[in-house]
Amino acid sequence: MEYVNIFIKSIFIDNMIFAYFLGMCSYLAVSKTVKTGVGLGAAVIFVLGITVPINYLLENYVLKEGALIWLDPEFADVDLSFLSFIMFIAVIASMVQLVEMAVEKYAPALYGALGIFLPLIAVNCSILGGSLFMQERQYANIAEATVFGLGSGVGWFLAIVAIAAIREKIRYSNVPAPLRGLGITFIITGLMGMAFMSFMGIEL
Repeated sequence: MEYVNIFIKSIFIDNMIFAYFLGMCSYLAVSKTVKTGVGLGAAVIFVLGITVPINYLLENYVLKEGALIWLDPEFADVDLSFLSFIMFIAVIASMVQLVEMAVEKYAPALYGALGIFLPLIAVNCSILGGSLFMQERQYANIAEATVFGLGSGVGWFLAIVAIAAIREKIRYSNVPAPLRGLGITFIITGLMGMAFMSFMGIEL
């Protein structure tokens, strides 16, 4: 039940886009079509689902104060937490490189459509935010951290696919000239964020 709680909460209540507005650059730039939105969203799910548990292991068995005690009791006072940022980013960059190579090989059209925003997942604040939220919330085990990572990715995926679908339809709408493009997209994102706030009333 706890895993379901974490998964649902990370998708709807703590949604990276609508609750924290993390990863907005890619969200706005790649959400012009549903196809590219689905591609980038799937990549984000994969990267979050892999990097959050890996960074959980790094945090709890290497970086935290006393984490190295499993090597030798002499390391009980060693604190490498100052390396958290650089280690988290190194893991994220490695996974993004794998995703980029896979997409380039198996889906070249999608690779061309995503452009620079695929490698930029490495510096997407929602990806790093996933690991930092995991660190802050101190999940009890790697399974909880993995569920949180996957749920956060699914939440981001739903957000970008939803806005992409709306943007495709809105092209045929009579939007006032000053609001066309990013203007109306920001307004819709704000309204969607307010709608997602209603999930905060759910007791899990």
